[in-house]
Amino acid sequence: MSDPGDVPPEILDRLSRICLALPEAYEEDAWVGVRWRIRMKTIAHVRTVDRPTGATGPLVVMTFRAPDDEVGAFANGGRAYFRADWGHNVVGLRFSRRTDWAEVRELLTESYRIQAPKKLAALLPDPAG
Repeated sequence: MSDPGDVPPEILDRLSRICLALPEAYEEDAWVGVRWRIRMKTIAHVRTVDRPTGATGPLVVMTFRAPDDEVGAFANGGRAYFRADWGHNVVGLRFSRRTDWAEVRELLTESYRIQAPKKLAALLPDPAG
């Protein structure tokens, strides 16, 4: 049986570098796993789950916030994504060898924009380029 808080260091390190580059974001241990926050709002939460439905072993998952109009697309976007069973705009990502880290960076940046005060979110480059 795996420890649900045992996130592989290579995933944790990459997520930390992405999240901690965001203005005033910080990392902390969660009840299980690790989360990154802006003020008191969670940007992302990563943890290992033991034998989720359809998996053959432990799986690393991350939840994050998505724009309301994109939540349905994520929920129907294939095996990598799932709709969390809490929060109206919470989406999950299952990590695998094929995880696109450029996409993870974009997802986390968007989650930050949703959760951060407008003044801090405005410090990020415009996503439209």
